[in-house]
Amino acid sequence: MANLLIHSMSEFSDIILEALRLADARTVAEVGAEYGGMSARLADHAAARGGHLTSIDPSPKTEFLSWVADRPHVRHVAQPSLEALGGLSGIDAWVIDGDHNWYTVYHELKQVEAVNRRDGKPMLAFLHDVAWPCGRRDFYYAPQRIPAEFRHAYDYQGGVFPGSSQPVAGRGFRGMGQFAVATHEGGPRNGVMTAVEDFLAEAKAEGRDYAFAEVPAVFGLGVVFSADAPWSEQVAALLLPYHRNRLIASLEQNRLANYLTVLEWQDRAA
Repeated sequence: MANLLIHSMSEFSDIILEALRLADARTVAEVGAEYGGMSARLADHAAARGGHLTSIDPSPKTEFLSWVADRPHVRHVAQPSLEALGGLSGIDAWVIDGDHNWYTVYHELKQVEAVNRRDGKPMLAFLHDVAWPCGRRDFYYAPQRIPAEFRHAYDYQGGVFPGSSQPVAGRGFRGMGQFAVATHEGGPRNGVMTAVEDFLAEAKAEGRDYAFAEVPAVFGLGVVFSADAPWSEQVAALLLPYHRNRLIASLEQNRLANYLTVLEWQDRAA
């Protein structure tokens, strides 16, 4: 039954890897290790081009650590993203799938931008979970890392449903103690997409030109890239057919309904 519940960023691997190829991205950094998923594909991409992958995750699975040990072109940084990103250099592309909340994602983008500008590189960043359930609602793996003034009230036991703001105890999409959800959806500084929009609006107001595309499937993939990069038109052409595509969005709504039905079956069985 687990195969019915697709959720991984690796579902977008064909799009991401082709964009990396078009941008000639050799050195890649990812936030959130996913052994056997996106990490393996990014590592293969980097190795084929003589580059390397840096994977940032403070508490990856044991299987990931074993996998990294056999791959000299993959470096693991065992720190939270906001402590690690500023220390990187020479990164051609960023794959962000870590803690899904406004504070973390907004500041990840700010740090990525700072590193790119320091190194004279255009931005190419892929962000997972820009759509429901994290697009407009903070999720917290480690609430204590979020400053109190940016942290919403949260719930470890309640689950969420599309169109309903309040979590429901013991039902819906939830972390089962692994992560917490904000107790309301929407509003300022709440959710991954809100973080992306706020970053882009601030950059535009300050005269920096970024393009953005959203693939509305499997919890949503967002792509932020420099509009003046030498490869920007090619990447834009790749992404345009997927960008907020109504058919894809409808299929995602259907997938979410089925996903939540499977969760209901599992809850009843338990």
